Amino acid sequence: MIELELVGVRVELPHNQPIVLLKETTGERFLPIWIGAVEATSIAFALQGVETARPMTHDLMKDLLDALTVSVERIVVTELRDGTFYAEILMAGPSGETTVSSRPSDAIALAVRAGIPVFAEESVLDEAGILIDEADESETEVEKFKEFLDTVTPEDFAQ
Repeated sequence: MIELELVGVRVELPHNQPIVLLKETTGERFLPIWIGAVEATSIAFALQGVETARPMTHDLMKDLLDALTVSVERIVVTELRDGTFYAEILMAGPSGETTVSSRPSDAIALAVRAGIPVFAEESVLDEAGILIDEADESETEVEKFKEFLDTVTPEDFAQ
């Protein structure tokens, strides 16, 4: 397993698809994972310390686990199968250790709130890891992401 740091949430151009961007803590590879707009907003809010009037789903999840005295130990992106990433949330509580399958976006949103590490299996990074020259990162992409955050509203997620 390889520990990752959360770089942030970005918008992939030209389709304006949000991605969460992770980077090896001891290497050069990045792991981009395409996620939904709701999860992107949840992760971005947690990274920015935004407090909502009512708990968002991932805040509620953390509050429930805390109330049940269950601690989240780590998140692991376990595999990439048919273009879909899979993750697990590893927890410890009064009844022992438990592992729960999760979408990586939900697991990462929980990890940010709980302040816990995110890992990936080596095979996932071998298959999906990329190298990015951080100096070449497009200003347009950064501006597009800022615009997305400035204009996103809860109504944007109604389906």
